[in-house]
Amino acid sequence: MTKTVDLNADMGESFGPWIMGNDAELLKIVTSANIACGFHAGDADIMAQTMALAKENGVNIGCHPGFSDLQGFGRRRMSLSDRELGNLVTYQLGASVAMAQGQGASVRHLKLHGALSNMTCENEDMARACYTAALKVQPDIQIMVLAGTAQERVVRDLGCNWVGEIFADRAYNDDATLVDRKLPGAVIHDAEEAAERIVRMVTEQAIITESGKRIPSQIDTICLHGDGKTAVPMAHTVRVGLAAAGITVQPF
Repeated sequence: MTKTVDLNADMGESFGPWIMGNDAELLKIVTSANIACGFHAGDADIMAQTMALAKENGVNIGCHPGFSDLQGFGRRRMSLSDRELGNLVTYQLGASVAMAQGQGASVRHLKLHGALSNMTCENEDMARACYTAALKVQPDIQIMVLAGTAQERVVRDLGCNWVGEIFADRAYNDDATLVDRKLPGAVIHDAEEAAERIVRMVTEQAIITESGKRIPSQIDTICLHGDGKTAVPMAHTVRVGLAAAGITVQPF
């Protein structure tokens, strides 16, 4: 049976006149869009514009909540109570749902951003607080989790809809978490290298870490970061590489 996989990208991260990424071009390549909700990036106008473009291109719309940290782009760790985490997610998902409805579309999935995602990969209580809040708003939402981490353990325990994600352009530690961006080699910039490693991971259904360790994983979707200069050629090369390997790209 031919393996199928979804391609997702974080987008809608511009703010007012400040442009980040080339969302219009990425939306011609990916099949799912994780759209910022105004806390770590984005604003109401950018959300509406990105969702409208996603709908035009037949791309799944996802809520991409992060810490309230515009200056740090949501990549700085914060200490919040479970109640605060729940409200943080509820607020941003509510905004996403309303903005999507305004475009005649709907929110299909939720994916945590940046430091919030990294922390919930390590801490099951944090992940549970975030996901439980989201499920109260939209019980049938698909939760996108980093495969093999605390996020996956929590959604399995909750029994909710979920999809497992890996990254095309990030290196992995042996515990399935991402290598810290501050470390050399954490971010992969070579499109051919990214495509080759992703084909191997999808084919083997395993995360391949920096050390070469294989971690068997459910891989449903591949993330391509949308905020870098190489985002579009990276996405194109990865998609071509998957097709060449007989892997069908389609929405999950």
